[in-house]
Amino acid sequence: MIYTVTFSPSIDYVVRLSSMRFNVTNRTDSEEYYYGGKGINVSQVLSELGLESTALGFVAGFTGDAIEKGIRDKGVNTQFIRLSEGNSRINIKIKAGAETEINAQGPDIPEDALNALMAQIDRIQSGDILVLAGSVPRSMPDDIYEKILDRIAGRDILIVVDATRRLLVNSLKHRPFLIKPNRLELSEIFGKEVETQEDVEKYAMKLQEMGARNVIVSLGRKGAFLLDENGGKHAYGTAKGTAVNTVGAGDSMVAGFLAGYLKTRDYDYALKLGSACGSATSFLPGLATKEKIDEVIKQL
Repeated sequence: MIYTVTFSPSIDYVVRLSSMRFNVTNRTDSEEYYYGGKGINVSQVLSELGLESTALGFVAGFTGDAIEKGIRDKGVNTQFIRLSEGNSRINIKIKAGAETEINAQGPDIPEDALNALMAQIDRIQSGDILVLAGSVPRSMPDDIYEKILDRIAGRDILIVVDATRRLLVNSLKHRPFLIKPNRLELSEIFGKEVETQEDVEKYAMKLQEMGARNVIVSLGRKGAFLLDENGGKHAYGTAKGTAVNTVGAGDSMVAGFLAGYLKTRDYDYALKLGSACGSATSFLPGLATKEKIDEVIKQL
């Protein structure tokens, strides 16, 4: 089983309008909503690719009810821990020429809820896959990734970590199967400007030396580069199309890579499918669909 962890799921409420002015009433041209959170995004794209997963994390209130029902309807198993106080987040994405995001804080995570999550982690078995993705709410310990990975140490579990800075670096001692920094995050980790392909390969190799098995570096419009655990180097560009969305593209790449690897054990194909999923999401207002992925992968 593939398990994804999303500490603070959200409903992403997207409003579109031609322009926005302050101190007056603005009228939208259209609205959409999506169930958000990096781990949840991975689970939803895995479902589009025909793979089962279980989403873990915390939900609260009426928004938590909507999130859980919504992603179950999309074919994702859920084992969320329900909090007794607060509401899961509603994040507002304003698209009015420029894009503005207002992200809520979300409910506090009490100690008993965190202990319940750890009990779930303890039940993950050898042969399973665990995806840790996203930031940590302020009410949780900032070393929660390390605490989780310590709990599963010694078990044959494939670990995927999609996080930034210290969260990512501190996880490397656990030899994660996959990490996916972007070029900016590489620069932040090493304190060096990462500009050229030579730089990308150099610092991807350093991350391997620190413990990562496979390193994908997402390069935006230039696609993605993979340094696999056997020393193989792979690269794919992006497909032709109009990008209308950036939210969830990286998560879609992670899902596609996992699906491609599990189906073929071929790292080049895994990156190809991951790149197709990332591009497919960028071409849609929401996450990648199977139909769009099949269309895009033919261009890569």
